[in-house]
Amino acid sequence: MRVFIAIDTDEVIKQDLTDLQTRLQAEADVKKGDVKWVNPNNIHLTLKFLGEIKDEQAFEVCNIAKGVASQHEHFDIDVETVGCFGGKSARVLWIGAGRNCAQLLKLQQDLDEQLSQAGWPKENREFAAHLTLCRIRNPKASFRLAELADQYKEFKLGTFAADAVTVYQSELTPRGPVYTVLGRYELQ
Repeated sequence: MRVFIAIDTDEVIKQDLTDLQTRLQAEADVKKGDVKWVNPNNIHLTLKFLGEIKDEQAFEVCNIAKGVASQHEHFDIDVETVGCFGGKSARVLWIGAGRNCAQLLKLQQDLDEQLSQAGWPKENREFAAHLTLCRIRNPKASFRLAELADQYKEFKLGTFAADAVTVYQSELTPRGPVYTVLGRYELQ
Protein backbone atom coordinates (compact mmCIF):
# COMPACT_ATOMS: atom_id res chain seq x y z
CA MET A 1 0.00 0.00 0.00
CA ARG A 2 1.09 3.58 -0.71
CA VAL A 3 1.35 5.64 2.50
CA PHE A 4 2.11 9.17 3.65
CA ILE A 5 1.83 11.16 6.90
CA ALA A 6 0.31 14.63 6.90
CA ILE A 7 -1.36 17.49 8.73
CA ASP A 8 -4.85 18.31 7.48
CA THR A 9 -6.16 21.81 6.83
CA ASP A 10 -9.45 23.02 8.28
CA GLU A 11 -12.68 23.81 6.40
CA VAL A 12 -12.04 27.58 6.32
CA ILE A 13 -8.62 27.12 4.69
CA LYS A 14 -10.10 24.58 2.24
CA GLN A 15 -12.64 27.18 1.10
CA ASP A 16 -9.92 29.85 0.89
CA LEU A 17 -7.79 27.45 -1.18
CA THR A 18 -10.75 26.84 -3.51
CA ASP A 19 -11.13 30.60 -3.97
CA LEU A 20 -7.40 31.03 -4.58
CA GLN A 21 -7.33 28.22 -7.15
CA THR A 22 -10.30 29.78 -8.98
CA ARG A 23 -8.54 33.14 -9.01
CA LEU A 24 -5.25 31.67 -10.23
CA GLN A 25 -7.01 29.63 -12.94
CA ALA A 26 -8.66 32.77 -14.27
CA GLU A 27 -5.47 34.82 -14.18
CA ALA A 28 -3.27 32.07 -15.64
CA ASP A 29 -5.59 31.42 -18.58
CA VAL A 30 -4.08 27.99 -19.30
CA LYS A 31 -5.77 25.05 -20.99
CA LYS A 32 -7.57 22.60 -18.72
CA GLY A 33 -5.43 19.63 -19.79
CA ASP A 34 -2.17 21.53 -19.20
CA VAL A 35 -2.73 21.71 -15.45
CA LYS A 36 -4.19 19.29 -12.88
CA TRP A 37 -5.65 21.31 -10.00
CA VAL A 38 -5.71 19.47 -6.67
CA ASN A 39 -9.14 18.97 -5.13
CA PRO A 40 -9.11 21.24 -2.04
CA ASN A 41 -10.55 18.36 0.02
CA ASN A 42 -7.35 16.43 -0.75
CA ILE A 43 -4.93 19.26 0.06
CA HIS A 44 -2.76 18.50 3.07
CA LEU A 45 0.69 19.34 4.42
CA THR A 46 2.82 16.23 3.88
CA LEU A 47 5.27 15.51 6.69
CA LYS A 48 6.62 12.25 5.26
CA PHE A 49 5.90 10.31 2.08
CA LEU A 50 6.75 6.65 2.57
CA GLY A 51 5.57 5.36 -0.79
CA GLU A 52 4.83 1.66 -1.13
CA ILE A 53 5.00 -0.30 2.12
CA LYS A 54 3.87 -3.79 3.07
CA ASP A 55 0.38 -3.94 4.57
CA GLU A 56 1.74 -5.32 7.83
CA GLN A 57 4.06 -2.28 8.19
CA ALA A 58 1.10 0.12 8.41
CA PHE A 59 0.59 -0.74 12.09
CA GLU A 60 4.23 0.19 12.86
CA VAL A 61 3.94 3.47 10.92
CA CYS A 62 0.77 4.35 12.84
CA ASN A 63 2.44 3.57 16.18
CA ILE A 64 5.41 5.77 15.30
CA ALA A 65 3.12 8.64 14.23
CA LYS A 66 1.10 8.24 17.44
CA GLY A 67 4.24 8.30 19.58
CA VAL A 68 5.68 11.36 17.87
CA ALA A 69 2.35 13.22 18.02
CA SER A 70 2.13 12.57 21.77
CA GLN A 71 5.44 14.42 22.25
CA HIS A 72 4.36 17.63 20.47
CA GLU A 73 1.96 20.42 21.34
CA HIS A 74 -0.54 21.77 18.84
CA PHE A 75 0.42 24.97 17.00
CA ASP A 76 -0.78 27.32 14.28
CA ILE A 77 0.32 27.19 10.65
CA ASP A 78 0.37 30.34 8.50
CA VAL A 79 -0.55 29.78 4.85
CA GLU A 80 1.18 32.32 2.63
CA THR A 81 3.45 32.93 -0.36
CA VAL A 82 2.64 31.21 -3.65
CA GLY A 83 5.60 29.55 -5.33
CA CYS A 84 6.56 26.73 -7.64
CA PHE A 85 8.98 23.84 -7.79
CA GLY A 86 11.06 23.72 -10.95
CA GLY A 87 11.73 27.44 -11.48
CA LYS A 88 10.55 28.78 -14.85
CA SER A 89 9.95 25.14 -15.88
CA ALA A 90 7.53 24.74 -12.99
CA ARG A 91 6.09 21.30 -12.32
CA VAL A 92 4.14 22.13 -9.15
CA LEU A 93 2.41 25.31 -8.00
CA TRP A 94 2.10 25.55 -4.21
CA ILE A 95 1.36 27.86 -1.34
CA GLY A 96 3.66 27.87 1.66
CA ALA A 97 2.38 26.42 4.91
CA GLY A 98 4.24 26.85 8.18
CA ARG A 99 7.37 28.22 6.60
CA ASN A 100 9.85 29.15 9.34
CA CYS A 101 7.61 27.50 11.96
CA ALA A 102 9.94 25.90 14.53
CA GLN A 103 7.23 23.57 15.91
CA LEU A 104 6.42 22.22 12.44
CA LEU A 105 10.07 21.66 11.58
CA LYS A 106 10.69 19.86 14.89
CA LEU A 107 7.61 17.65 14.38
CA GLN A 108 8.72 16.71 10.87
CA GLN A 109 12.31 16.04 11.98
CA ASP A 110 11.20 13.87 14.92
CA LEU A 111 8.89 11.88 12.66
CA ASP A 112 11.64 11.43 10.06
CA GLU A 113 14.10 10.34 12.77
CA GLN A 114 11.74 7.80 14.35
CA LEU A 115 10.83 6.33 10.97
CA SER A 116 14.52 6.20 10.06
CA GLN A 117 15.26 4.20 13.21
CA ALA A 118 12.54 1.76 12.12
CA GLY A 119 14.17 1.29 8.70
CA TRP A 120 12.62 3.90 6.40
CA PRO A 121 15.16 6.15 4.67
CA LYS A 122 15.59 9.69 5.95
CA GLU A 123 14.71 12.55 3.66
CA ASN A 124 17.74 13.59 1.63
CA ARG A 125 16.39 17.06 0.85
CA GLU A 126 15.40 19.94 3.06
CA PHE A 127 11.78 19.95 4.24
CA ALA A 128 9.75 22.46 2.19
CA ALA A 129 6.42 22.95 3.98
CA HIS A 130 3.70 23.59 1.38
CA LEU A 131 0.21 22.82 0.15
CA THR A 132 0.12 21.71 -3.51
CA LEU A 133 -2.32 23.77 -5.60
CA CYS A 134 -1.72 22.07 -8.96
CA ARG A 135 0.59 19.88 -10.99
CA ILE A 136 1.71 21.29 -14.32
CA ARG A 137 1.81 19.09 -17.40
CA ASN A 138 2.69 21.52 -20.21
CA PRO A 139 5.86 23.69 -20.42
CA LYS A 140 3.87 26.64 -21.81
CA ALA A 141 1.60 26.55 -18.76
CA SER A 142 4.62 26.22 -16.45
CA PHE A 143 6.10 29.51 -17.67
CA ARG A 144 2.78 31.32 -17.18
CA LEU A 145 2.20 29.88 -13.70
CA ALA A 146 5.80 30.61 -12.63
CA GLU A 147 5.26 34.25 -13.67
CA LEU A 148 1.96 34.32 -11.81
CA ALA A 149 3.56 32.87 -8.66
CA ASP A 150 5.97 35.82 -8.63
CA GLN A 151 2.96 38.14 -8.37
CA TYR A 152 1.75 36.24 -5.27
CA LYS A 153 5.03 36.19 -3.29
CA GLU A 154 3.53 38.44 -0.57
CA PHE A 155 0.11 36.75 -0.58
CA LYS A 156 -1.31 35.72 2.81
CA LEU A 157 -4.20 33.23 2.81
CA GLY A 158 -4.78 32.59 6.52
CA THR A 159 -3.93 30.36 9.47
CA PHE A 160 -5.09 26.93 10.61
CA ALA A 161 -4.47 24.85 13.72
CA ALA A 162 -2.13 21.89 13.49
CA ASP A 163 -3.80 19.67 16.07
CA ALA A 164 -3.19 16.15 14.73
CA VAL A 165 -1.00 13.99 12.52
CA THR A 166 -2.80 11.68 10.07
CA VAL A 167 -1.46 8.53 8.42
CA TYR A 168 -3.03 8.04 4.99
CA GLN A 169 -3.18 5.27 2.45
CA SER A 170 -3.17 6.74 -1.07
CA GLU A 171 -4.72 4.81 -3.93
CA LEU A 172 -4.08 6.26 -7.38
CA THR A 173 -7.08 6.09 -9.69
CA PRO A 174 -7.82 7.54 -13.16
CA ARG A 175 -10.01 10.17 -11.46
CA GLY A 176 -7.29 11.15 -9.01
CA PRO A 177 -5.99 9.87 -5.69
CA VAL A 178 -8.29 8.38 -3.06
CA TYR A 179 -7.07 8.88 0.50
CA THR A 180 -8.05 6.55 3.35
CA VAL A 181 -7.24 7.43 6.96
CA LEU A 182 -5.24 4.67 8.64
CA GLY A 183 -4.81 6.62 11.87
CA ARG A 184 -5.23 10.15 13.25
CA TYR A 185 -3.20 11.15 16.29
CA GLU A 186 -3.83 14.30 18.31
CA LEU A 187 -1.02 16.66 19.19
CA GLN A 188 -0.97 17.60 22.86
